[in-house]
Amino acid sequence: MRNLSYNYRAFDLYHKPVVSLAILGDERVSWRPNSYSYELGGYRGSIEFPMVKLLDYEEQWTELESNNNPFAIIIMAHLKTKATTGKLKEREQWKWTLVRGLYDRGLEREQIIKLFQIIDRMMTLSNQLQEKLDTKIKQFEEERTMPLLSNMELRGIEKGKEIGKEIGKEIGKEIGALQNARDFVKTVLQARLGEVPLDVEQYLNEISVLSILENIVKLAATANSLEEFKQSFLNNYRKN
Repeated sequence: MRNLSYNYRAFDLYHKPVVSLAILGDERVSWRPNSYSYELGGYRGSIEFPMVKLLDYEEQWTELESNNNPFAIIIMAHLKTKATTGKLKEREQWKWTLVRGLYDRGLEREQIIKLFQIIDRMMTLSNQLQEKLDTKIKQFEEERTMPLLSNMELRGIEKGKEIGKEIGKEIGKEIGALQNARDFVKTVLQARLGEVPLDVEQYLNEISVLSILENIVKLAATANSLEEFKQSFLNNYRKN
């Protein structure tokens, strides 16, 4: 549903053709969705999209190592993060291998920093193992006289600020998901029943639980009129 919603919102904003791509990072080999559709009350909404399964790249590790595309490094970090769940010593070794490899790819300083940040956030370690890795990086830079990450500048942000940033991201994601769901309800209503009244929009804005909004999407797809939708909404989802 989100792929359909995001595609419509991007098209509505820019009035340009939009390509939606699904990148799947899970470990379910057979789960490969490449479409979404629903059909109710004579209305049909659907979308088909290209799909990439990161798990498939496990058999292409050699190609990833020689590929200078930054996304190849991100995929490698993702795969080794999954493979070393519960095996932090092995993860530290792979994290060191990937970080060290950044220097050998001829990347610019900013690229190395950004890729290091991604690897660092993906491949979390215990404090002891992280300190061990930091020492390796510092020694490596001193030997190569390439202080791109010297003094662990990428850890210069205080832990409290980092935690605050992550919390802010999660809140932002939740707010975005809620607004997407509200917009999708309005899209279905407009396509089936006409212009959405302001009071209905206000009612939708009061809903702050994503699962409830997903149920309201179904109501929007089955109601025979705006009045029926509004009455059912008031009876089931709005507290006076």
